[in-house]
Amino acid sequence: MTLDGTNMQSEGFPHAASKKLDIIIVGASLGGLATALALKRLPSPHAHTITLLERNPTALLHNQGAGIVAGGDTLAFFKRYDRCNRDLAVSSIRRQYLDRDGEIIHKEDMVQNMTSWDLAYYMLRANVDDVESDYCDVPNDDESMSMITHLPGHKVTGLEEQGNKVVVKYETNEGKKGEMEAHLVIGADGPSSTIRSMLTDGVERTYAGYVALRGTVREDEVTPKTLEAFSERFTFFHAKGIQILAYLIPGENGTLKPGQRLVNFVYYTNVPSPSLTDPSPDFRELMTDKDGQYHRITMPPGKTDPKAWEKQRRIARERLPPQFSDIVCGTKKPFVQAVTDVIAPTNEFMNGRVILIGDALAGFRPHTVASTSQACFDAMILADMIDGKMNRKEWKKQTLGYARTIQKRGVEMGERSQHQDLPLEEHIHDRNLASKPREEEVWPEWAVDDIS
Repeated sequence: MTLDGTNMQSEGFPHAASKKLDIIIVGASLGGLATALALKRLPSPHAHTITLLERNPTALLHNQGAGIVAGGDTLAFFKRYDRCNRDLAVSSIRRQYLDRDGEIIHKEDMVQNMTSWDLAYYMLRANVDDVESDYCDVPNDDESMSMITHLPGHKVTGLEEQGNKVVVKYETNEGKKGEMEAHLVIGADGPSSTIRSMLTDGVERTYAGYVALRGTVREDEVTPKTLEAFSERFTFFHAKGIQILAYLIPGENGTLKPGQRLVNFVYYTNVPSPSLTDPSPDFRELMTDKDGQYHRITMPPGKTDPKAWEKQRRIARERLPPQFSDIVCGTKKPFVQAVTDVIAPTNEFMNGRVILIGDALAGFRPHTVASTSQACFDAMILADMIDGKMNRKEWKKQTLGYARTIQKRGVEMGERSQHQDLPLEEHIHDRNLASKPREEEVWPEWAVDDIS
C-alpha cells in the first residue's frame, strides 16, 4: 500500500507524493538528520511536516570524537543537499601498510576522503533546522516550505496503526506522556533501534568478540615521523588478533588547516566475552568507566578508567609499530566500541507506514567504512521514492540489497581480520573491497530474491 492507502503494486509511489505528508523521524543523529534534509529539499509542491524525535535530552548531541570515511554516497549526499558552502573532508592519496618496525611493506595510489562526526552533524543541523555553530554558516538561500521540528528528550514508547496513519506514543525526559500521528514513521535510531525492537522478534545486537579502541591526536602534537605515516595517507597495520588504521580528519570546529587537523585511529583488538550482558572479566574491566559504571556497548570519550587505558597503552607499545603506538598513547580522550552484528529481516512494516533506515536496519561492522554512506544512500533513495522517481519495489530492492550485502561482507571481513591468521594479501583485498564504489555494485540474488 502507498502512504495514502492506495495500491502500490503497479502504480508505484507517485500518487502519494502529490499530497502533503506528516512524517516522524525517530532518531536525530546523522541518519535521521540526513533523511530530514533530503525530504526538506524535495522540490515544490512538496511541503511536508517533519518531526524529529530524539531521546537524548540535550538540544545538541555531544561530539562523538569519531572519524568518518566519507564514501561516495556521503559525498554525493552533501553535494546534492548541502548549502553551507564549505569543504567536508580531508583527502588522502595513498593507502599503505606498515610492518611491526614501522616500515612500509605495501602501498598503492588511492584517493579517499575522511571527515569527522561532529563536522557532519553540525553541517546537517545548519541545513535542517538552522542551528548556528562555529563549524559552518547557516544557509541563507533556503526556500523549502517544509516544516521541521526537532524535539530532544522524547523517547518513543509505542506504535499503533490508526486508519491511514500511525500513532506514535512517547514519553518526555520530564515524564510527560503524549502521542502524535504520521503518514510515515522512519526509524533512524541506530543499531540499538527502539523502533526495530517494537516491530521484530529476536533481532538483537550480538557481540563479535572484539572491540574498537578509538581516539584522536592533533597533528602538531606528534613527531614528524609519525605525522609522515598518516598525512595524506590511509595507513594500516595487521597482526594476529589486532588491526589498526589511522588517517587525518578535520580538527576543532571542523578546521581543515594543516597543523590543526586530527590524526584519527581505529584499533581493533580481541576481547573475548560470552555476551554483552554476561561480560568476561577483561571486557568488564575495559568497559567500566572511571566512576565504576559498566557500559555494555560504548564507552564515551573522556570516561575511560585511566588504569584500564594504561593497560591498553602498554599493550600498544609492545605490539604496534611506533607510529601507531605514538597516537594510541598520545590520545587524551579515548573511547571504546564493542563491535556487534545486527540486521532486521525487512525495512518496512505496518503496510509500509513504518520503515527502517541506516544502522536501525543493519548495523555494519566498522571494517566496511560504510555506515555513514548507508545512511546517506537510504536518505537519498527514500526522497527519490517519495518524489516519484522510482517505484516502491525498486526502493526496497536497493535499500535491502545494500543493507544485506554490506552487512554480510562486514562480518566476513571482521572474522578474517580478527580470528584468522591470514597473509597481508587477504587484508589488502578486503580493504579494496570495502572501498568499492556503490555504483559498481550488483546486489547478489540472495540479498534481493524475497522482495516483491
